[in-house]
Amino acid sequence: MIPDYQSLMRPVLECAANGEVQISDVIDLLADKFHLTDADRDELLPSGKQARFANRVHWAKSYLKQAGLVKATRRGHFVITERGKTAVADRAATIDRNYLEQFPEFQEFQSRTKEVAATEIPRPGGDESHATPDEILRAAHKKINEALSAELIDRVRDVSPAFFEKLIIELLLAMGYGGASEEAGRALGKTGDDGIDGVVDQDPLGVDQVYVQAKRYGEGNGVGASAMRDFFGALSLKKAQKGIFVTTSSFSPSAVRTAKDLGSRIVLVDGAHLARRGTRLVLDETYNRSPHFGTPYL
Repeated sequence: MIPDYQSLMRPVLECAANGEVQISDVIDLLADKFHLTDADRDELLPSGKQARFANRVHWAKSYLKQAGLVKATRRGHFVITERGKTAVADRAATIDRNYLEQFPEFQEFQSRTKEVAATEIPRPGGDESHATPDEILRAAHKKINEALSAELIDRVRDVSPAFFEKLIIELLLAMGYGGASEEAGRALGKTGDDGIDGVVDQDPLGVDQVYVQAKRYGEGNGVGASAMRDFFGALSLKKAQKGIFVTTSSFSPSAVRTAKDLGSRIVLVDGAHLARRGTRLVLDETYNRSPHFGTPYL
């Protein structure tokens, strides 16, 4: 019998107890640990895109990540944190969603997904009679979006400043800025000046340009009014008519008000908006190209 994802949380942690592990290896190790038959290992989700057991291991790891018990290191790899080691050491603890709810990070994650609480996917053994198949499907779609958005923004906060700036430019191009040209945007990196991190050409000759400022801030460290005035000054020096200010955190009310007072040429993109846009692009790419559609992480 395939264990539910909550029953897999402690085993996933234990697999990472001795150092970095790869999620695909964890899936194989746990399949052996639970003595799954070939039929169990090969059983697919209704979508036919992913094995049910692998999907549950991914969800277990994803929830542990949101609670700070594991940390992603690179694509498909993760390590246990000190908090995770403490959890594993407590043999009397049942590591499940109730256990994770003691941590502020998980509480914040839950608050971001509270909109779907009324129609949340029923847990194994739960009562599905209150929800129609259409409601369950819609809840599942939104739950995946919310989990992936949270994972994306966490991963983006961990990358280098240079990579972040390049990522933002590529995302803007994917959103339609710069037209059809793949070379319309470029990150300036250390060569940037006056608070400009990148530029996107709106026409082939680069006459009409959009200048970009990207701030890779942690949650709770919002962008203030002074940063907005600095960016406006940088745009004025460039004689630019358009600017996009992107942050992984949020904009303070004074920053929003300052941007509005300075003129409508500054577009603000906060972490929530950035995550939603990124999630949509990732899901589109995943659906079109990946055999692992349904996996709740990068």
